[in-house]
Amino acid sequence: MNGHIHEPLLRATPIADLRPTQFTVGMREVRVKQKAWRDRKSADFEKFLSAHMVPVILGPGGKRYLIDHHHLALALHLEKEPSVFVFVAGDLSKVENEGAFWNMMDFHGWTHPYDAKGRRRDYADLPKSVDQLKDDPYRSLAGELRVLGGFAKLAVPFAEFVWADFLRGQIKPAAVEEDFDAALKRALELAKSEDASYLPGWCAPRGKKAKK
Repeated sequence: MNGHIHEPLLRATPIADLRPTQFTVGMREVRVKQKAWRDRKSADFEKFLSAHMVPVILGPGGKRYLIDHHHLALALHLEKEPSVFVFVAGDLSKVENEGAFWNMMDFHGWTHPYDAKGRRRDYADLPKSVDQLKDDPYRSLAGELRVLGGFAKLAVPFAEFVWADFLRGQIKPAAVEEDFDAALKRALELAKSEDASYLPGWCAPRGKKAKK
């Protein structure tokens, strides 16, 4: 069994058939992608989709498990786009035991089974389609933080979720909901502190203890 085959499927794949491997997204990021899609000229749609193929894992029964670009897939679904192009990043279709399948997914870092409160959940509870993904405001905060240069983008699976969990323990939910910009400013301060030095992509030149 080849775990990394990177096989492009040069045909449209229904977004409704893609199985998420995480519980949440940052809806602010989804809305940004929705607007960018609406602002795009219709003539560019296919070119954009062919340049933004989404990675999937083939699972038992031929199911396709989305392992990245959940935000894009959901944004396109909400904009009534029926399909995307995918490439197969791994083939676990011959793994018949469900427990073994998820063990392999976990081993490769292809799943993030944590909910909007940062709690690990059973794999059986994962959404069955992208429209069942829930909003995690801290994932939005982490995404905006990365855009501002709060941390570097790395080829590390689910890095934004690790930052989201860090921020979840530092900034109260009410602060994020009531004044996102102020929460983002605080997040940027935290990102440059030694408190965040263990996180992926930390890029402060000289970290200091975060101010309370």
